Amino acid sequence: MTTVNPQPLWQPDPERTARAGITRFQAWAAEHHGAPAEGGYPALHRWSVDRLDTFWEAVTEWFDVRFATPYARVLGDRAMPGAQWFPGATLNYAEHALRATATRADEPALLYVDETHEPRPVTWAELRRQVGSLAAELRALGVRPGDRVSGYLPNIPHAVVALLATAAVGGVWTSCAPDFGARSVLDRFQQVEPVVLITVDGYRYGGKEHDRRATVAELRRELPTLRAVVHIPLLGTGTPDGALDWTALTSADTEPVFEQVPFDHPLWVLYSSGTTGLPKAIVQSQGGILVEHLKQLGLHCDLGPEDRFFWYTSTGWMMWNFLVSGLLTGTTIVLYDGSPGHPDTGAQWRVAERTGTTLFGTSAAYVMACRKAGLHPCRDHDLSAVQCVATTGSPLPPDGFRWLHDEFARSGSDLWIASVSGGTDVCSCFAGAVPTLPVYTGELQAPCLGTDLQSWDPDGSPLTDEVGELVVTNPMPSMPIHFWNDPDGSRYHDSYFAAYPGVWRHGDWITVTSRGSVVIHGRSDSTLNRQGVRMGSADIYEAVERLPEIKESLVIGVEQPDGGYWMPLFVHLAPGAVLDEALLDRVKRTIREQLSPRHVPDEIIEVPGIPHTLTGKRIEVPVKRLLQGTPLEKAVNPGSIDDLDLLHHFEELARKRA
Repeated sequence: MTTVNPQPLWQPDPERTARAGITRFQAWAAEHHGAPAEGGYPALHRWSVDRLDTFWEAVTEWFDVRFATPYARVLGDRAMPGAQWFPGATLNYAEHALRATATRADEPALLYVDETHEPRPVTWAELRRQVGSLAAELRALGVRPGDRVSGYLPNIPHAVVALLATAAVGGVWTSCAPDFGARSVLDRFQQVEPVVLITVDGYRYGGKEHDRRATVAELRRELPTLRAVVHIPLLGTGTPDGALDWTALTSADTEPVFEQVPFDHPLWVLYSSGTTGLPKAIVQSQGGILVEHLKQLGLHCDLGPEDRFFWYTSTGWMMWNFLVSGLLTGTTIVLYDGSPGHPDTGAQWRVAERTGTTLFGTSAAYVMACRKAGLHPCRDHDLSAVQCVATTGSPLPPDGFRWLHDEFARSGSDLWIASVSGGTDVCSCFAGAVPTLPVYTGELQAPCLGTDLQSWDPDGSPLTDEVGELVVTNPMPSMPIHFWNDPDGSRYHDSYFAAYPGVWRHGDWITVTSRGSVVIHGRSDSTLNRQGVRMGSADIYEAVERLPEIKESLVIGVEQPDGGYWMPLFVHLAPGAVLDEALLDRVKRTIREQLSPRHVPDEIIEVPGIPHTLTGKRIEVPVKRLLQGTPLEKAVNPGSIDDLDLLHHFEELARKRA
């Protein structure tokens, strides 16, 4: 890729740089911990990875982390996997998440928005009261530290209360969104054997009500470890036999009691997409998430008590957990429960407007859909409070950067665009937002503090301005403490540490530029390798989906038994578009001229839709397996796919080709 020094799309003005939390942190850390006072972010980042122990100690002091018992040292063992953080320390995540109550009791901790787009506040005092009440009831039900509490819940205040109450008692939280079918939920919850299930009777999406009582009944039957089921009547139905009523459990005026647990005590279980087998049950710790999210939200996202933080997400995606952690910085968080496009594509902008959002997080796909639909968010909505638009889920294409920048610039707004990349595996970002650095079109600003992010070749040599594997060479506090039901740690080891011993390999293709920025090219396990030239699928999508006729695409590289290589491009066309010779030629010419003549697809095939995981990511590896002749039931975990019928088209194509 070209690495000439282009002009930045955006630069922070001196005032923004001066008031940024990361600027103040650097000056303080220079005075108290020997951090470099000069050299800006690059010098601070270098220090944070070279002096890992000192950096993380500084983070805990800067954010006033309350240790009930002190730690013996910061990093007891830095080996990966198995790094040991803050041995001896005890603390509680929920206690920190509710600390702002002391100074802002009557201000909103949560702003809840449904498809009416009318925000409803929950104050810090009310949130703390409900958490105290539910935590006491969970203890009365026999929930003890380490027990699992599960939620089958949409993005509503009840879910936040349930997570925090579970953490307060030292339980382990895990959740799925109610659009997950019974099989998908059971693939996840059966692994961790919850003792309590907190559930809704249904949810509203796209202007319709979706009754989930039959699914809940199936979950109750198939989860034999349950001691209690809690019913939230979101659609107004009565409490089922044998279930407990949410209101009764959360109505007491009870001060929360926070169990002080070891730093590495499990906080929650997140799940990988599970497209080719059972989802990995990823366990992260109370202390690890606390300090990582304080760093990420307080320094990188620059959030504080004056901010309002909205990220479009569901409870089945790690970004929901990340959003809830906004409470750690005293920030008001915005919970939107509804379709991202109801009643129209501008829905998320309307939510941002009505809640006074300052940091608006969404998917790259949503930004590109708005651009394609010809939306003008700043013309149609008052977005003057929005200081940052952040995107994740997939790389934001250069056109997305330019569109966002131009739309806000027309209204006179100085918009910081933060494309970020991380993973469920760490529930955080490896690279992304830095409020004091310039933004270059199509690039993530920099690796995050404390994260020694590098691009490596197959031999483990670092690369600059070249595509390589995303690796992290030092431990991060939020790396999994283990996977559930992985007693010898082999599945955890094989997931990240098999390629480069002792080094985390994430499975993404990246370029680290000589400017220090980062470009994400897509998953390395679905790399397109033509005549030895490797390219990430994200580069193809970015080019092809600029064409107005292409709604979405999927590209696969399939190694053939005879040593050949077949690379089809599947396209889902926009309404009214036709895949005629003219469009075929335009697609091929676009790839040839903008990317590489070697990566012009062998065939371009129209499909009725592109299959995704339940969290909205295109599935490449299962489709590749289908095209290689693997039977559907072995190529993919059906419960992990949003529309299983779409896979039959690929199955049929493989049959014809065979």
